[in-house]
Amino acid sequence: MIEASVPRSWLLCGLAANPAVPADLLDRLIALADNEVCLELADRDDLSPSQLRTLAARGGAGTVIRLARRGLVTAAEVDPADPPAALALLDIGSAPASWAHVMSDHPDPSVRACVAAAEHVPVEVLRALADDPDPAVVTEAARSRTMPADVIVRLARHLHVAVRRAVATNETTPTPVLTALGTDGVLPPARFCPGCDGTTDPPAGSCCRGEHEDALADLRYALVTNPATPPDVVAGCAGHPANWVRCAVAERQDLPAEVYHRLAVDRTPGVRGAVAANPAIGENLIRTMAADDTHDVRRRVAHNPNVPLDVLTTIAPITRIGPRLLPRIAAATPDEIAQLARSPVAAIRMLLAERPDLPATVVNLLADDPDAKALKSLAPNPALTEQQLRTMVARHGTRVIARVARNPTCGPGLLRDLAAHVPPVQKAYRVIASHSNADATTLMLCLRDHQARPVAARHPALPAATITALLEDPDYRVAEAAAANPSLPRPAMLTLLSATG
Repeated sequence: MIEASVPRSWLLCGLAANPAVPADLLDRLIALADNEVCLELADRDDLSPSQLRTLAARGGAGTVIRLARRGLVTAAEVDPADPPAALALLDIGSAPASWAHVMSDHPDPSVRACVAAAEHVPVEVLRALADDPDPAVVTEAARSRTMPADVIVRLARHLHVAVRRAVATNETTPTPVLTALGTDGVLPPARFCPGCDGTTDPPAGSCCRGEHEDALADLRYALVTNPATPPDVVAGCAGHPANWVRCAVAERQDLPAEVYHRLAVDRTPGVRGAVAANPAIGENLIRTMAADDTHDVRRRVAHNPNVPLDVLTTIAPITRIGPRLLPRIAAATPDEIAQLARSPVAAIRMLLAERPDLPATVVNLLADDPDAKALKSLAPNPALTEQQLRTMVARHGTRVIARVARNPTCGPGLLRDLAAHVPPVQKAYRVIASHSNADATTLMLCLRDHQARPVAARHPALPAATITALLEDPDYRVAEAAAANPSLPRPAMLTLLSATG
C-alpha cells in the first residue's frame, strides 16, 4: 500500500506528467492538485476545455500564467485585477489595451515595470511610463523596441545611469544617440547609478566611489554588445580598462583589422581568446593566435570557423579541445574529409569522427582506427553496424562503452551486454537506461546504479510490477519518475490518487 504524502507530493507531480493518464483520472487528479501539481498539469496537451477551466481556477497565478503563455487561457477567463496573470496576457498580446492603461497606474512600481517590459503595450502607455518617478520603471520602458525615437533621445540624457544603459541596449535606438552615449562629454553627466541612488540592496558589481565607475563601464559594455552601435564607437572601447568590455569588443565582427591586431596582444587571455575565435579575423592573425602560449587561446582558435586545416592539425595534439564537432570540421569538403580521415594525427581523426554525416567509406575506415579517442568520438554514429560497435568494446572496453551506448542503432542485446560489462561503467548506466531499445532485463541492471535509477524508472519497457514497486522507493526522484512512466498500470494510478487524495 502506498502511504499518503504531503499534498505537494512528488508522486502526484510525476503522475501529472504521465502522458498515459486517462481523462477520467485526470479529472480526479485536477480535483486534488495543489499549486505544484497544477503547474505540471498545465504543460499537458490533452486537457479538455472543462479541465482547463478547473485547472486555472485551482492552480493560482502561476498556473494561469503558464496556460496563458501556451494560448490555453483567454482574457475572458482572467481577472484583470490579478497582476501576474494579466501581465502574462499583456506580454503575449492577448489582453485588451485598456489593461495596460489601468496597470500603468498601479501603486506597485514592480507592476508598472512589468507593464513597461511587456511586448504589447500601447505607445501612449510607454510614453507615460517613461516619466515614471521610479527609475526601475523608466529603465524597463527605455528597453522597449516600440518606444518612440523622441522619447529615446530624451531618456539618453536621464539622470540615472541605469536608464541610459537601457537605451544603450535598445537596438532601435537612433545611431546618433548611441554615438553620443559612447562619446565622453557629449551628454550631461549622470547624477545617480545603482551604487549611489540609495537602493537598499544594490546589485552586485555596482560599486560607486563618486564617479559611477562600475555603472559607466557597464554602459560601455551595453553599447559594445548592441549590434546597432556604430563600429567606430565600439572600436573606441578597445582600450577600456574593464576586461569584460574589451572582451566584448573582441567578439564584434564588424571592426577594422587594426582593432583585432591590438586586442590580439591584450594582457588578458580571455580577450585574446575572443579574438582567436572571431570569424572576422584574417588567416594571418589566426596563425599568429595559434602560436599563443595560453591553452584557452589555442582552444578558441580551433573553434574559429575559418581556421586553416594545417593550423588545426598543428594545435589539436597540444590543445584539449574535447569531443565536439568544430565548425571548420563541419564545413570540410568531401576531399578534405578524405584527407583528414587518413591524417597521421590521432587528434584530428578524433575531431573528424564527431561529424555525424560522414560517408560510409570514411565511417568504415575510422571504425578500424587504433586510437581509442577516435573510436570514442565515432561510436554514436548511426552508420556503424552492431558488429563494429562490439569490436570497439572488445578492443577498448570501458573507454568507449558510454559512447557506444549513445548509438541510436544499439540493439537490445548489445545494450544488455554493455550494462552487464565487468568492470561496470557507471556513467554508461544513465545512457543505457534512456535508450529506446533497452529491454526489461537491461533496465533492471540499470536500476542498480543510483544515478541511473530515476532514468530507468521512467522507461516504458520496465515491467509494470517493478514500476509499481518503485512508487515506494525512498528516493523521491525515483518514485516521481515511476509515477510519470506511461506503462504505469491504471490500478496503480488509482491507488496513488486514493492514497494522496
